[in-house]
Amino acid sequence: MASIYAGRMQELGTETAFEVLAKAKALERQGREIIHLEIGEPDFDTPENIREAAIKALNAGYTHYVPAAGIPEFRQAIAEHISKTRKISVNPEEVVVTPGAKPIIFFCILACVEVGDEVMYPNPGFPIYESMINFIGGKPVPMQLKVENNFALDTTDIVDKISPKTKIIVLNFPENPTGGVLTKDNIEAIADKIRDRDDLIVISDEVYSRILYEGEHQSIASLPGMKDKTVIIDGFSKTYAMTGWRLGYGVMRKDLAAKITQLMINSNSCTCAFSQMAGIEGLRGPQDEVKKMVEEFKRRREIIVSGLNGIDGMSCKKPQATFYVFPNVKNLNMDSVKLQNFLLNKAGVATLSGTSFGRFGDGYLRFSFANSIPNIEKALNRIEEALETL
Repeated sequence: MASIYAGRMQELGTETAFEVLAKAKALERQGREIIHLEIGEPDFDTPENIREAAIKALNAGYTHYVPAAGIPEFRQAIAEHISKTRKISVNPEEVVVTPGAKPIIFFCILACVEVGDEVMYPNPGFPIYESMINFIGGKPVPMQLKVENNFALDTTDIVDKISPKTKIIVLNFPENPTGGVLTKDNIEAIADKIRDRDDLIVISDEVYSRILYEGEHQSIASLPGMKDKTVIIDGFSKTYAMTGWRLGYGVMRKDLAAKITQLMINSNSCTCAFSQMAGIEGLRGPQDEVKKMVEEFKRRREIIVSGLNGIDGMSCKKPQATFYVFPNVKNLNMDSVKLQNFLLNKAGVATLSGTSFGRFGDGYLRFSFANSIPNIEKALNRIEEALETL
């Protein structure tokens, strides 16, 4: 029987987090108590001042179409924020607003990558990178993140992999799923290799830049000569607990911004108007709730890292950022996916196999500590008890 589907649909991946979430919810409907450590979503409410700004915007009539690239006032607020935090000069015409940060990733690859072009990306890493590269017909070139490097890039290895066919280098630091960060030496080595390449851009996914526990965030866009070669991706889901608002953006040179805006027009028309007005308040309003959230994540980090290291067969590095840990579970002698399923069904703890983030994630699990300390402690106890039955 002939298929109605294009062949490229076979290349399209997914986010396993949502698949595991669905399985966990199914168990909950059967009466099971499940502790959710699988989904990458802050367990805090969106700050009240941001919610109030959205309500005010709704009452003011922000319920209609707005410019495809974003409301001018919002683009101005983003430009000011990025100029200040990355120490570069950004104007509103270099900003494109999208419903979440994912569309910028998709649009950049769609706009710049021909069939056979190489795209370098971190592995283990956010699975949508590889999915989009394959879907467009590009050649994925994984950059392996190793635990012995604290999940930072081995820049010598990376620089050697850059070829004449390289069209995009994706950087995601602070990094999902490992919590790794980049040093200035890391990004300088990459920048020195590509600064004179007019046919190559960097997608710098910085959505976790505010959830940083030690040191300062380093963006390759801040280095001399790199601003116009870099697309900065950021959003509101993680920093302001606004996952359901679907609000993200890209900062890039004007000619690329025009192309990305064309893709917005052809796909989404525009981003929700009242969400954008709430985003202005997020950037310009008080940041107290963000600081409180990060401090709470930091407390949880200490508990989950200590707890996992106390379980036989697990070894866990302390992440410098994000709300994820990525423990090594190779000594448990169980396939990562089987271990993920075992912990869900036996212990009632939802986690993600490291292979959800690429082949170099084999032998690891990802735990999100975007859950309460009592639940994290309960999960640790359940995991230890379940593993003792093996």
